[in-house]
Amino acid sequence: MSNDDDQYGGAGGYGEVGGTGQTRTRFPDPPADPYGPVRRTPRTSRSLITVVGVVVLLIAAIAFANSAPDTPSDPASDKPPTDSSTAATGANPVTGKSAGIPKGFAHDEQGAQSAAANFAVALGSDGMFKKNSRHALVEAIFAPDVAARAKAPQDEAYSADFLAKMGLDANGNAPQGSTFVTRTVPIGTRVESYTPTRAKIAVWYTGLIGMSGTKSTDPVRTLWGTWTFELGWIGEDWKVIDETQQDGPAPVPGDVPVSTSDDMSKAIKEFGGFTYAR
Repeated sequence: MSNDDDQYGGAGGYGEVGGTGQTRTRFPDPPADPYGPVRRTPRTSRSLITVVGVVVLLIAAIAFANSAPDTPSDPASDKPPTDSSTAATGANPVTGKSAGIPKGFAHDEQGAQSAAANFAVALGSDGMFKKNSRHALVEAIFAPDVAARAKAPQDEAYSADFLAKMGLDANGNAPQGSTFVTRTVPIGTRVESYTPTRAKIAVWYTGLIGMSGTKSTDPVRTLWGTWTFELGWIGEDWKVIDETQQDGPAPVPGDVPVSTSDDMSKAIKEFGGFTYAR
C-alpha cells in the first residue's frame, strides 16, 4: 500500500483596492454559522487514511432544439422515449456483498472501474475510523497478502491521538450531540492501464470530512482528489494491490451559503450514501 499522506486542511461587506481607475475587489461575506466563531484546525497528516464525502453542485443549463424556433416540430419527436432509449448503460449491477461492499465485479474494464469507484466509497467512509469495521473493509477490498500487511500500520495511523484530533474518542465515536461525517462521491473513473489480470484505475472524487455540532472546532468541509488503485484479478474478483492519492482537480467554489451545524447534522442523518456498482 502507499503511505502517501493526505492533508486537509473577517469582516463582512465589501472592500475596495485603490481609487479611481483601479480595480475594485469584492470580498465575500463570512459564513453565517461555520459552527460558531470562526476557528482554525491544525492540518492533519493522514498516512494510509482515506476520508472523504459529498458536495452538492447545482448546474443550470438551457437546451435549444436542433431546429430553428419558427420551424414546425416533427410529430415523431413528440412521442415518448422507448424503454431502450432511456435504459442505463453498462452491465447489470453486481448482487453480492462482502462487509457491505458490492463484490463479483465484471472481468473487464468496466468491472474494474466499478470496483475502484466502490472501493473509494468504502475506504472513505466512517467505517474506517473503528477497528473492527476497518479490518472487515480491508479484508474485503485488498488482496489477502496486502490486507494482512495493512492492518497493523492502519491501526497505528488511526491512533487515539489522531482520532482525538478529529474530535472522536478512542473507539471512533463522536461526542454526544455531534455528528461526524466522512463520505466519498466518485465523479468519474479513468482506465490508466488494463489487462485481464491487472488494472490501474483512477477515480476522481469529491467528499465531506469534519464534525457537525455546536461545539465543533472542525466544521465539515469539502474535498476534491484523485484516488488511483492498482487492482488484481484474484479469486474471481478485483482486489486492491496498491493505492495512491493526490489533490484535485478542484472546481471554483460555488455561491451556495454555508449551512448551520443543525442543517448539516440533519442532512448527514437523513440522506444516505450510495454504492457505485453498475
